[in-house]
Amino acid sequence: MPRALQLDDLRRHAIGRSLFTPTTLSRAIERLGFVQADPIRAPARAQDLNLRLRVAGYTAGELERRYPRLSVEEDFFVNYGFLPRRHLALMHPRTPRTEWTPARWQQAQEVLFFVRERGTVHPREVDAQFAHGKTRNWFGGSSNASTQLLDGMHYRGLLRVARRDAGVRVYAARDAQEPEPDEAGIHARMDQLLDLVIAKYAPLPAAGLGQLANLLGGGVPQWRGERQAALRRAKARSAHAHVEGVDWYWPADERPASGRYDIPERVYLLAPFDPVVWDRRRFEHFWGWAYRFEAYTPAPRRRFGHYALPLLWRDQVIGWANAAVQAGQLQLECGYVSGRAPRELAFRRALDEERHRLSTFLCLGG
Repeated sequence: MPRALQLDDLRRHAIGRSLFTPTTLSRAIERLGFVQADPIRAPARAQDLNLRLRVAGYTAGELERRYPRLSVEEDFFVNYGFLPRRHLALMHPRTPRTEWTPARWQQAQEVLFFVRERGTVHPREVDAQFAHGKTRNWFGGSSNASTQLLDGMHYRGLLRVARRDAGVRVYAARDAQEPEPDEAGIHARMDQLLDLVIAKYAPLPAAGLGQLANLLGGGVPQWRGERQAALRRAKARSAHAHVEGVDWYWPADERPASGRYDIPERVYLLAPFDPVVWDRRRFEHFWGWAYRFEAYTPAPRRRFGHYALPLLWRDQVIGWANAAVQAGQLQLECGYVSGRAPRELAFRRALDEERHRLSTFLCLGG
């Protein structure tokens, strides 16, 4: 009789399946299914920090530099980020919850005609051509109305991101979309989308899977009413187990207790949005302490730091590190849950090796 699945098995499964042997950029994105983006650089953007652990020889900014040549789209899934083009097609035609007025649609059609004439446009070109003025943005500040219009057109599938210039999205017209699927087609698409979610973040506690199903409403707001039924179907076709009072789910063809998930003797500095640590509930189940992303927390209230990177040693997240570049050199400030670093020589060597890998990724000396 096989032994009962343990939390240790699930933890090793989560690490081993996500931190796979580094491969090419295209293959890594395909295997991940989705790479969450974040604009903060501390010391690099989240998408780059995620990819550096999974792409051989990856350097900061490589995704942005190579994006126009990849079969990848920048768009919304469960969060904003990058995903294979064929996955994006599952979510369109997208119908946002906020309806545009006829006047807004007229503006959008005028801008779309302008974009088609130009091929690609920078937001400042649209602003110069149409002078849409200023508007209040979601965090209470002021921004160009043209920028918000372009964002809305992108979300609705009228535009795609062709590239970025100095971090700013440059848009092109998106190809004609397929018609709205029928009921069977909607069910099939929702099933595929939830399978992508599970494949990226597994093994998932039931609460985490439910949270991601809700977040999928941002990618397919037109099918929000389908989420609960799709979630039930996803649970039914996934492998699952009840471990330490929690229901866990993962792809049906995977075996968490398999010996293939051996964990190397190394340190990983993970991005706050890395799939290994993304689910904060799962984090606490696996490692027994609460990690928080504090970039938007007032400095006096921070415990970990502005952009603390979870520090994974073997199969344990034992602390965190804040990274900064000073005088062309990488500086790491580490904190540990126990109050001090492990005394093992193997750990000190592994941390130095990770520091060197991070420096190389940032194209720094030393």
